[in-house]
Order: sequence, then structure tokens, then C-alpha cells
Amino acid sequence: MALVASTMLALGTEAPEFSLPEPATGETASLSRFEGARGLLVVFLSNHCPFVKHLADHFAGLAAEYQARGVAVVGINANDVANYPEDSPEKMVDEVARRGYTFPYLFDESQEVAKAYRAACTPDFFLFDAGRRLVYRGQYDGSRPSLDVSVTGEDLRAALEAVLGGAAPVEEQVPSVGCNIKWRAGEEPGWFG
Repeated sequence: MALVASTMLALGTEAPEFSLPEPATGETASLSRFEGARGLLVVFLSNHCPFVKHLADHFAGLAAEYQARGVAVVGINANDVANYPEDSPEKMVDEVARRGYTFPYLFDESQEVAKAYRAACTPDFFLFDAGRRLVYRGQYDGSRPSLDVSVTGEDLRAALEAVLGGAAPVEEQVPSVGCNIKWRAGEEPGWFG
């Protein structure tokens, strides 16, 4: 496991398109599926990363809360499953059931969507406003698996409240940190490493 920080994609960036399979349902989900949402939260996740495991149950509850308020939430797993079989689509189905995810958890086998979002770590959060412009990319909160700090989701929650309130993006945005996305050999993007 390599500790990596978010690339901090430029605010105002338009949400990159995606069309990816959802192993838990057998369906395909694309960006257009979330038209009309009051905001869009795209999160790069992993089944095995200790940083994701640290906040996954709390995040499942936060995601459901904001989905009920009109925010679309999408999880994406882009890890190389040949070398990390615990992130396979079959294991993703188990993860959805274990965590009670109410949002689509999609598989980015080609890793092209992760590259389009400049995702670097798991978890990596990208919050877009109703116009699909990036308003937040940063940490869930200040907790880490190695720290004695409670998981609250306060940083992401503040950003979500700003989106729902029509406010400007929160000014202080601390990069998310976590496990590096497990790129296939020879496929690492230029910002990786």
C-alpha cells in the first residue's frame, strides 16, 4: 500500500462522462442517469484499502442521507483486479451488501474514467454542483486509520451543505489521502508515482 494524496483537480472542471457496469445489479450507469440531481458526488473506492474501510460504514450513512436530499452519489472502483482480486466485481457485490451502499458502485475495468477524473487514491471524493461543475475535491474529514480521531465526514458534509444551499465552494479543501489506485502495469498516469 502506497499512501497517496488527491491530485486536487481544478475547481470548475465539468464532470467527465462515464458509462460503467454496476456488478450488484448487472446494469450500466452513465453520467446522464443523474440528470436533475441537486449535486453529484463521485467517489473512487476500493474494497480492501484500510483508508476506505476506516470510513465506509459512516460514508454509507452519509451518502443515503444526502441522496434523500437530492444529491446523486456514485462509487467507482478502478483497481487492477488481476493483481488485487479482493477488488473484483464479485467482491464488489459483497461490499455493497456488507456496507449497505444505497448508491451505484461501478467497476472501471479500463481505468479510463479514473484517469479522466485524475483520481489518485481511495477514497477520492469529487463533488459537483447541479450544473456538473467541480466544487469540492478533498478529504472526508481529518480522521485516519492510524489516528485516534472520530470519523465524522465533516469536510465533505460542509461541501454538500454548500452545494444544497447554493453557496460558493468551501475555501479550505484538504486533499484526501489513501491507498494509491492500483494501476495496471504500464498504465500509470503521468501524475502517479
